[in-house]
Amino acid sequence: MYQKLDPPSRSKTSEAILLCSSTLVALDNLNSSEEVDYFDGVFNYLNKMLMEEDDLTIRPCMFIDSLALQATERLFHDVLVDNPPRTEETEQLEAYDSAVLCEDVNNLWLESKAYPGSFPELTDGNVKKKRKKKVDEMMDLTEYLIQCAEAMARGDTNKAVHILEKIRKHSSPHESSSKRMAHYFANAIDARLSGSGAEKYRAFSSATTSAAQILMSYKAYITACPFHRMSNIFANKSIAKLSNGSDKLHIIDFGILYGFQWPCLIEGLSLRPGGPPKLRITGIDLPQSGLRPAERIEETGCRLMEYAKRFNVPFEYHSIAKNWENVRIEDLEIDPEEMLVVNSIYRMRNVVDESVVENQPRDSVLNFIRRLNPDMFVHGVLNGTYNTTYFLTRFREAVFHFATLFDMFQATAENDDEDRKLFEKEVFGRDIMNVVACEGRSRVERPEMYRKWGMRNLKAGFQQLELDSDLVNEVMSKVEKQYHKDFVVHEDNSWMLQGWKGRVLYALSFWTPAKRE
Repeated sequence: MYQKLDPPSRSKTSEAILLCSSTLVALDNLNSSEEVDYFDGVFNYLNKMLMEEDDLTIRPCMFIDSLALQATERLFHDVLVDNPPRTEETEQLEAYDSAVLCEDVNNLWLESKAYPGSFPELTDGNVKKKRKKKVDEMMDLTEYLIQCAEAMARGDTNKAVHILEKIRKHSSPHESSSKRMAHYFANAIDARLSGSGAEKYRAFSSATTSAAQILMSYKAYITACPFHRMSNIFANKSIAKLSNGSDKLHIIDFGILYGFQWPCLIEGLSLRPGGPPKLRITGIDLPQSGLRPAERIEETGCRLMEYAKRFNVPFEYHSIAKNWENVRIEDLEIDPEEMLVVNSIYRMRNVVDESVVENQPRDSVLNFIRRLNPDMFVHGVLNGTYNTTYFLTRFREAVFHFATLFDMFQATAENDDEDRKLFEKEVFGRDIMNVVACEGRSRVERPEMYRKWGMRNLKAGFQQLELDSDLVNEVMSKVEKQYHKDFVVHEDNSWMLQGWKGRVLYALSFWTPAKRE
C-alpha cells in the first residue's frame, strides 16, 4: 500500500530547508494574537511530502491526472452517444442563460466594479496615469476576447482567427494580469478553433511538470490568499465543536486529494481536554490512471496516519477510488456509535450535471449523502457562473471570473515569481482550457452559484445550520489584519462568502438532515 521512501538527496534537502525557512517566515506573518488555527500543519505536512517523497518529482499532479482521466472517459461516451443542441435551439439557450445569470447585472458589475471602480483613485498624477493605462489595457483585451467569442459563436471562423492574432500580439504569460489571462484564453480559443480542446486538456496530465512542482506552486497560492486557510478554520473548528464530547468521529471526505485539510483538525483534536476522539477518515476521490487507481488516495491515508501518530490521535483511514455517484453505503462501513460528518469542499463542481446526463448525478450524490444521515454535512463551493450550455454566455462569465483570479495574484505576488507563473499555467490555464475548448462530458469544470447549490441541498432533504458568529468574526478579523485589503469576507443566509474586490469566489455552509433518523 505504501512503501518507505529513500532519504532525500543533499540538494533536495537543501531546497527543502529553504522551503521550510520561507514557510516559517510566512507563518510568523500569519500568526498574530488571533486564536491559533493550526494552519502551519498544512505547511509542515506539505514540506514533509516534498522532502521525503522523491517520486513526486516524476508523477503528474493527482488532481490533474484524475480529471484528465475523467474527461477522457466522458469523451468516449460522447463519441458513442452524441446529442448536441440543434442549431435552431441556440437562440433559446442564449436567452435562457442570459435570464438565469442576470447577464445585464453582471455586465454592469464588470463596468463599475471590475475595471474603473476596482482601482482606488490615488493623488499622484503619474500613478493615476499608470492605473488608467492598466484599466484601458484590461478593457481592450477583454473586448478582443469577447469579440472573438462572438465570432466563434456565429460561425465566423475567419473573423475569430483575425481577432485571435490581435490578442496574441498583446498577451503574455509573464507580464500584467490582463495579459496573462488573455494568453491562456487565447490558447483555449486556438484549441477550440482547431477542435483539439479535449486532447490539449488531457495533455496536462502527461506534461513534464511534476506533482512536486505543482505542490510548490500550490504553497505559493495558499500563502498569497486566505481562501483555503479560512475554509479550514471554519470547517475544522465547526467539526471539532460538533464532536466535542464524542469519543468517536468519522469523516467522509468527498474529494480528499492529498488530504491538506486534515492536519489542522488532527492537531486541534489532540489538544482537546480529556484527550482526542478516535478519528476515522474515509477518503473518496476520482480514480487515477494506471493499474492501481486507488494508490495515491491510499498514500494520502498513510501520510495522515503518520501525522496523527505525531500528535497521539487514534486514527483509521479507508480509501475509495470511484466517481462519486457510484459510491455505495456498504463502501463506507458506517458505525452508528460514531459522530458522522460528510465533507466536500470546492470539488462538487466536477460532478456532471443534468445538462450532460438525464439522471442528475449532482442530485444523486446529495441524495446519497442525505441517506447517510450525517450529524453534519460541510459543503464548500466554487461560486461560478460559467457552467452554461450556450458557449458565448459561458465564455463571458469565465472571462469575468478568471480576470478576478489573475488580478488577485497580481496584487499579492511578484510578476517574476516562478511558482505564481506555474500555478497560473497549470491550474488557471488548465481550467480555462476545459471551460472554453471542451464540450459535453469532457468539460469537467462546471461550477454553480452557491444559492443554486443551496436549493439543491434543500431539495435533497437538508436544512441549513446557522454559522457560528465567533468563527465568522475570527475569519473576518484575520483576513482584515493579515491579508491584502481587497480580500473580502461576508455572510449571506448562513453562507460564509470569500472573494476579491466584491466578487464572490468561494462559499461555505453547514447542513443537517431536515429529519434526522
